[in-house]
Amino acid sequence: MAAKESSNKFDALGPDGVLLQPIVATRSSFYYLALVLSGLAAFGFFAWAHQLRWGLGTTGLNIPVYWGMYITNFVFFIGISHAGTLISAILRICHAEWRRSITRAAEVITVIVLFFGVGSIIVDLGRPDRALNILRHPNFRSPLLWDVCSIGIYLTASTIYLYLPLIPDIAILRDHAGKYRSFYRLLALGWQGTARQRRWLERGIAVMAVLVIPIAVSVHTVVSWVFGMTVQPMWHSTIFGPYFVVGAIFSGIASIIIAMALIRRIYYLQSYLKPIHFSHLGTLLLVFALLWFYFTFAEHLTTYYGHDPAHLQIFYSKLAGRYAPLFWTMVLTCFLIPVAILARRQSRTVAGTVVASLSVLVGMWLERFTIVVPTLSQPRVPWYKASYSPTWVEIAITLGFGASFIFLYMLFTKFFPIVSIWEVREGRQSALAEVTARVKSYMPEVSGDTSIPPRLDSRSDC
Repeated sequence: MAAKESSNKFDALGPDGVLLQPIVATRSSFYYLALVLSGLAAFGFFAWAHQLRWGLGTTGLNIPVYWGMYITNFVFFIGISHAGTLISAILRICHAEWRRSITRAAEVITVIVLFFGVGSIIVDLGRPDRALNILRHPNFRSPLLWDVCSIGIYLTASTIYLYLPLIPDIAILRDHAGKYRSFYRLLALGWQGTARQRRWLERGIAVMAVLVIPIAVSVHTVVSWVFGMTVQPMWHSTIFGPYFVVGAIFSGIASIIIAMALIRRIYYLQSYLKPIHFSHLGTLLLVFALLWFYFTFAEHLTTYYGHDPAHLQIFYSKLAGRYAPLFWTMVLTCFLIPVAILARRQSRTVAGTVVASLSVLVGMWLERFTIVVPTLSQPRVPWYKASYSPTWVEIAITLGFGASFIFLYMLFTKFFPIVSIWEVREGRQSALAEVTARVKSYMPEVSGDTSIPPRLDSRSDC
């Protein structure tokens, strides 16, 4: 009954009241899924407690393979974090009007998933308390310190960039929500929607959109330098910076598409997240699939022509050796499957883009794994060749991270609208006039006769 009364209050907001329904009406399926996810998260925490008790010997890590699934997860999660702020900021700067329904769903991914990227590093340490040593005894020549600084700045900027566009919607909840009103009043910062407040908000969002792009690019570049600054074969490469950034955006777009599809289906937001949104994001995914293939091909081509024995040893282990099944599965899932689906407009549907995105996420995780493990398993110093396979502890912690991320994302949708209400309203009211004015501003003016000039052909004077 309370949910119904709250729903009636939101009906006063017009057609956009449906965006607040998930906040006031919770179905039993939400609690069942939350219970399952909490169980997986608890299992992951138990595995970490077991690792803390018995040490890293409970994992598959060894000498010389001292990085494995945890570092793979770190690079993967940091890559997914590019889903929100980078894509959203670029679309805002380019004035892409179709962005209005998808920006918040993307920005939330960034803020939440960054914690699990950092968590992967904490878990990878046999002594988590030693993580503070990088602050107590900083070495400014170390890429690890650069990582800490860049991720910290990125998390701060991404949180601000998520919060600023939330303020008008929080004010709507403050004025209409029956419960948690004091909570929303605190977060709304006295927002009343005056012209002055709107002007300052738009300026703040514009400034953050510009700042967050170079910050996001720098983050995954610095992550790549953790590998590229070493002399390990197939790591010591100048291509790693742009290669990692492209891969991050690639996996980020895929994660946005999957999140949008789930939100659309669970909360019945088909009128807000339309097939055209999935088609546009599918086109972006196709572009980055081709870019990813270009960088992957360039990396392996230069390695082959360099003919350094240490590099070739790892090269052949990927193409035809122990890691060949993982490598070719990566090529299949990152390139062949998404390109086959997304290259045709007819298959760039909601279902088609989701299948391509799931394939990309699997492939990009395998890509990170095939970067980390093969190089370490065949060291250049005189040492025996080692094999690595993750144990139940690493798998359980990874599942716990994934479940915790989904749970926190679900929790966000229970407190805040996952589609920006004020941006959608603004789009309805002024977007058409703004787009028309913008087009007129860069089209050449026609003086005198406004009729269409005669068509030029080969016989015309040029």
